[in-house]
Amino acid sequence: MVENLFQNYYLSSFIAVTVLATFATRIIPFVFFERHTEHPLIKHLGRYLPAAVMALLAIVFLQRSATWSLPVIGLDALIPGALVVLVHLWRRNALLSIAAGTLPYMAIQQAGLF
Repeated sequence: MVENLFQNYYLSSFIAVTVLATFATRIIPFVFFERHTEHPLIKHLGRYLPAAVMALLAIVFLQRSATWSLPVIGLDALIPGALVVLVHLWRRNALLSIAAGTLPYMAIQQAGLF
C-alpha cells in the first residue's frame, strides 16, 4: 500500500515537473524577446527559420524512414512526402499537410506494402 502510494506520488511529481519545464521553455523566449520584435535579426529568423526547420525535418525523415533496398529507392517515404507537399500547396494548412503524410506513411508501414 505504501509502495503504491509512493509510486503514484513519484509519477505525479515527474509529470508536474515535466509540464512546468515544458511550459517554461515555451514561454521564456516570449518574455525575453517581447521588446525586440522589430529587430532585423528577429525578423530574419521569423521569415526563414520555419522553412529551414521543415527542410531539415524532411531530409531526416527521408534519410531515416525510407527503405533504400526497394526496386524504386525510398518509395515508401517518397509517396507520403509528395502528398505532404501537394496538400500543403493546395490548402496551405500545416496540420492537414502533416496528417496527409502521416496517415499514408503509417498505412504503408503497417501493411508492409513496399
